[in-house]
Amino acid sequence: MTEDAFTPEALEAARILFARPSSFVMGAAEIEQLPDTSLPEVTFAGRSNVGKSSLINAVVGRTHLARASNEPGRTREVNLFDVDGRLRLADLPGYGFAKAAKTTARKFQNLGRAYLRGRPNLKRAYLLIDSRHGLKPPDLEAMDALDQAAVSYQIVLTKADKLKPADVAAVVARTAQAVAKRPAAFPQVLATSSAKGTGIPELRAGIAAVCGLTEA
Repeated sequence: MTEDAFTPEALEAARILFARPSSFVMGAAEIEQLPDTSLPEVTFAGRSNVGKSSLINAVVGRTHLARASNEPGRTREVNLFDVDGRLRLADLPGYGFAKAAKTTARKFQNLGRAYLRGRPNLKRAYLLIDSRHGLKPPDLEAMDALDQAAVSYQIVLTKADKLKPADVAAVVARTAQAVAKRPAAFPQVLATSSAKGTGIPELRAGIAAVCGLTEA
């Protein structure tokens, strides 16, 4: 069974996994501060204010595990969350925040790049794209960095509830075409809504599968 066609059993197993206790582990301002690599990790990356914290909260079924903010650029550390002692979720600093001082922005963007290069237990990066805006130049730069780091990544469209279904399908198709020849990109583009729950079961199942915790 491929990752784009999960069985009901796989979806339910992933739901149970992410219904188990989850907790904030730490925020690391330096790569050396990160915990050991004994647990599989997946990470969430994207432009500032794309909805990373909201998506993490939706995945674990919690409201305030990851602190969401309307203020772009708030996440300036690698924030790690533990799920039942079986895997970790990482929230990377957002990129593309124009109002941040260049030196500050460069510091936490470099932290994200260091994380991608330095975590042998990293199973997949989820690159979040606002479905209303599609891929922008900073997203293409992030994809270049992921390709260069040889980190498997999947595009996750956020805020799909803000669009009509036909428009969601169109942006999924355009995005899939854009990543088709990317060496490290997983070909399936997943449309999600943290508010409505759209795509969250499939995202949970994908995380569980890539971490080897359930079968696809």
